Amino acid sequence: MTQSNIKLSVTEKLGYGMGDAASNIIFQTVMTFLAFFYTDIFGISAAAVGTLFLSVRLLDAITDPVMGAVADRTETKWGKYRPYLVWLCIPYAAICILTFTTPDWSENAKLVYAFVTYGLLMIMYTAINIPYCALGGVLTSDPKERVSIQSYRFALASLAGIMITAFTLPLVDFFGNGDKAQGYQFTIILMSMIGVGLFIICFATTKERIPSPKRADYSIKHDLKMLLKNDQWIVVGIITFIVMFAVILRATVSLYYVNYVLNRPDLATAFVTTGMVGMFLGTLFAKPITDKFCKVKVYSYTTLTIACLCFALYFLDNSYVLLAFGFQFLIGFLQQMTTPIIWVMMTDTVDYGELKTGERMTAFTFSGSLFILKLGMSVAGAIAGWILAFYGYQGAEQQTERALEGINLLFTIIPATASLIAFGLVRKYKLNNVQLKNIQQQLSARPDMTMERA
Repeated sequence: MTQSNIKLSVTEKLGYGMGDAASNIIFQTVMTFLAFFYTDIFGISAAAVGTLFLSVRLLDAITDPVMGAVADRTETKWGKYRPYLVWLCIPYAAICILTFTTPDWSENAKLVYAFVTYGLLMIMYTAINIPYCALGGVLTSDPKERVSIQSYRFALASLAGIMITAFTLPLVDFFGNGDKAQGYQFTIILMSMIGVGLFIICFATTKERIPSPKRADYSIKHDLKMLLKNDQWIVVGIITFIVMFAVILRATVSLYYVNYVLNRPDLATAFVTTGMVGMFLGTLFAKPITDKFCKVKVYSYTTLTIACLCFALYFLDNSYVLLAFGFQFLIGFLQQMTTPIIWVMMTDTVDYGELKTGERMTAFTFSGSLFILKLGMSVAGAIAGWILAFYGYQGAEQQTERALEGINLLFTIIPATASLIAFGLVRKYKLNNVQLKNIQQQLSARPDMTMERA
């Protein structure tokens, strides 16, 4: 058994998952609370928030491929990707704190501040997450171990998400003592300190094993050309964009939905936490199910079920609060059950791309995937803000029936439609376990793959 396809220890899997738990402290906070924070606490309009979320993504067209190319060419005694976890964790935490800080400025000055801090936050997210994602692709080449790694990763990410959704609003009230702006700032300081510790644990407990030949100093244009030859990466990228759009759209408006459509602001924490509990349990089922069934089929039919549930939720009367909680749990469960699978599919496209082009571009491939993921995230945030504004949403006020309809559409019909489109696209993906095994056998037979990293 070569060092690249060994069975990983539980300690290393947990350690790797700690990295995404750290990332998810920020990611889940942005998904669930940032739009609401900007409109109802920070004090900028929903339309401005939509524009902010989308325009900042233009930076990613530059930063993502640059970071991927840099990481693939990094050579240290700790590996290519692990060092970034300790190099960048403190700056990442500091920028997050600034993003959730509310200066006592004019509305226009606040808008500029929001653009700058949110833009820096996304740059830091890119700089630390592209190496982290690439690290998962070089721990092992065993297909089942890859699913296991991602299952551990997203289980721990979901636990971090549960912590965020369960404790953020109570901590805001505790630290703020009536001043929600101060409450958010102090809460994020605490969360960021925890995140720094988790990144350090991830660095200390993982090891890079899959050898990567030293990359030549080609241009980013060359790397992009090689990546676009990878047709399976393109398929996964489109699916990732559509699914992330649906997931983030629901997460962005979840607080609006429980506060205004269900008219139960007292249940806001319980509602978003219920979804996160479902997501955590969903990750636990990904590996046992994919051990028995083809991961592509599991992903396909699960996505279809999510679409059906979202469509059904649209017609739910707001008096059926417990049933709404049930839908929130089930949709979260199914969404997160598919998440490890899509990341394994991304990892598999690295092997496929190496066979097809002769170049292994682990970090650059993940930089492209992360750009698409964040693009879906930002488009969802923009659509949420613009549609809320179109339907007449007014922050922290009683909402009209038209505004409630807009929130309901964002939470149900639009994500359902996106999930249906993703269901149709999955059939274009062909890297099942048999195909992947064949690809890895061909790669192992190549002379430059016989030397393992010590």
